[in-house]
Amino acid sequence: METVLFVTQLLVVLGCIVMGTRSSGVALGLWGGTGVAILVFVFRLPPGSPPVDALLIVLAVVLASSMMQAAGGIDWMVSIAAKLIARNPKQITLVAPLVSFVFSVGAGTSNILYPLLPVIQDLSYRNGIRPSRPLSLSVVATGVALACSPVSAAMAAMVTLTDTAPWNFELIDILKVTIPAAVVGIVVSSFVVNRLGKDIADDPDIQAKIASGEIPAPQADAQQVQAQVTVTSSGRNAALIFLTGVAVIVAFGLFTGIRPLDAAGDPISMTPIIEIVMFVAGTVILLVSRPKVAEIPTMTVFRAGMVSAIALFGLAWLTDTFLAAHTEVIADGVGSLVAAVPWIFALGVFLVCVLTTSQSTATRTIVPIGLAAGIPLGLLSGMWAGAFAGIYLLPTNGSQIAAANFDTSGSTRLGSKLVDHSFFVPTLVLAASTIAAGALFGVLWGG
Repeated sequence: METVLFVTQLLVVLGCIVMGTRSSGVALGLWGGTGVAILVFVFRLPPGSPPVDALLIVLAVVLASSMMQAAGGIDWMVSIAAKLIARNPKQITLVAPLVSFVFSVGAGTSNILYPLLPVIQDLSYRNGIRPSRPLSLSVVATGVALACSPVSAAMAAMVTLTDTAPWNFELIDILKVTIPAAVVGIVVSSFVVNRLGKDIADDPDIQAKIASGEIPAPQADAQQVQAQVTVTSSGRNAALIFLTGVAVIVAFGLFTGIRPLDAAGDPISMTPIIEIVMFVAGTVILLVSRPKVAEIPTMTVFRAGMVSAIALFGLAWLTDTFLAAHTEVIADGVGSLVAAVPWIFALGVFLVCVLTTSQSTATRTIVPIGLAAGIPLGLLSGMWAGAFAGIYLLPTNGSQIAAANFDTSGSTRLGSKLVDHSFFVPTLVLAASTIAAGALFGVLWGG
């Protein structure tokens, strides 16, 4: 009877995730909350703990980053990224994904990629490089970047799960595994992706467009392509203030001795520190750069962040309710399987990312299972980072659609069979290489 109840309740959880995924956006949160209602009122399970700490981190970070965007900070960061990419056009399949990764880490969002897409497309095409190569890998690289950012929603979820007893695995412990793993993954993937598809000179479709005059022939010139954004001193100042806040968070993570003490005389955890620093950063941006506060709710970062927070709230509450009621079963059954074959954990995170296109949701859903299974936290962090590439396995993400639309050569395709799009192989290669590197680094020095 207990097995039947367990399976039935699991189907409720999976069903709500699937229904939320089909509707997308805030519907993920709504279906998560509905699942909690079914588990509580129908199956009489005690309600789990809502992810309050993670939500507060997300809200603080979204507010600060939205202030930065409103002041023009993201435009300034994009202009710097565009210059870095333009310096090495022949190596754009490696340079563009690395630059996209670094700036997504700093900003805590993959939205910074959108203005870079036309720059990447134009520079690669001018230099005779198939645009789908740097475009596809740049998009996928921003997925794993959120496992390396101190201010992403996914990291907020991860930190609140691991920086408390009995694990006490803090932000810096995660970053020292995920960052090198992601960089290695991107470098390895660039060699593979650089061989995908035909070169421009050998592609009959592109050559037909050139012959018809639909697109010009590739021709590099001395002109450096710049992002089509307006750069201002207030935007520069806002970005530098925000990035300083990120650096301060990392410093507090590195040096526990500089943190304030709690009531027990111990250094406070990173959760309130991230929230406090981001509030201060947002306030300093307000005073120095003077963005229009009324425009904050209209910022793309704000809207995306609020959607993520709502989805995180509902689905994390749902999974916590289910997991808390079946801790022993999961630890003994699923947990022992994951402990024996840790790659199953990575596969679980990858699949939830595919289904929900949300790294924070995947974190709150699967990481508690990995913790219950006793996976070493360094190993867990490394695999967790690589699995984030899964959000791009299906061609349904906004940045994938934008990349395909910006590619005037038509080499970047969304496909028609779910597996024939330009992002499918880069997603699998980046996920596999980052997971492998993350597992290695996690075992070596992750704890």
